[in-house]
Amino acid sequence: MILSLDVGNTQIYGGVFQDEKMLISFRRSSKQGSSSDEIGVFLRMVIRENGIDPKSIKQIVLCSVVPEVIFSLKGACQKYFGLTPFILQAGVKTGLRIKYRNPLEVGADRIANSIAAVQLYPNKNLILVDLGTATTFCAVNKAHDYLGGSIIAGLKLNMEALEAKTAKLPSVEIIPKNEALGLSTVESLQSGLYYSHLGAIREISTRLSKECFNDDKAFVIGTGGFSSLFEKEKIFDAIIPDLVLKGNLIALQMNPSHAKTQFSGVVK
Repeated sequence: MILSLDVGNTQIYGGVFQDEKMLISFRRSSKQGSSSDEIGVFLRMVIRENGIDPKSIKQIVLCSVVPEVIFSLKGACQKYFGLTPFILQAGVKTGLRIKYRNPLEVGADRIANSIAAVQLYPNKNLILVDLGTATTFCAVNKAHDYLGGSIIAGLKLNMEALEAKTAKLPSVEIIPKNEALGLSTVESLQSGLYYSHLGAIREISTRLSKECFNDDKAFVIGTGGFSSLFEKEKIFDAIIPDLVLKGNLIALQMNPSHAKTQFSGVVK
């Protein structure tokens, strides 16, 4: 079995895979300052509580946009699983040609999403929309060139900014809405958050299609924690919440010489 981890700005998203099928998934805060013991105990516990023996984990792969967490996470994998994780980072094979001016600036999660997307849809121009702490847009063409994209504040980040910077606006639950008209402060916030993000997704996706693919309609994939929120809007051709974890697995397969996972310092 393989443990795949995505370390985001807000959460660690993980899943256990067997024969490319995800058996369980989980989330945990990715707050900085977490020790390797805190992370290691959590990982073993959540895996065990879902009916899987932690000893059955034979490989661990991760991508991270939070460099400060990698050291603790690597230590947790070594101490509690006896494995050194494969880290998706600069210098590993991805099957992509990165067209960013500085390829090192592209987030590892965006690369993982792109790796999985081109494997699932190899002959399509792709736009990937990842709705997490930030909402990121990535454009990848049929030749597997990673062309670039856009980044905007995510839904929760927008809500937290309104709550923090205003005197009377409360925190609200982020939910799908059927109308833009709100009849209370809470409803007004919810509709504003929902429809502003919906509009941004439509506009940026349309512009990326025009700029990158000469108006040749791209295949748009939604992923990330909030992607299913917009399912009824039909703005995505596919919604794949675990795209990043699948991309990690493919990267692991592409880099067998890098994926040296055994570690002798395990604590039984």
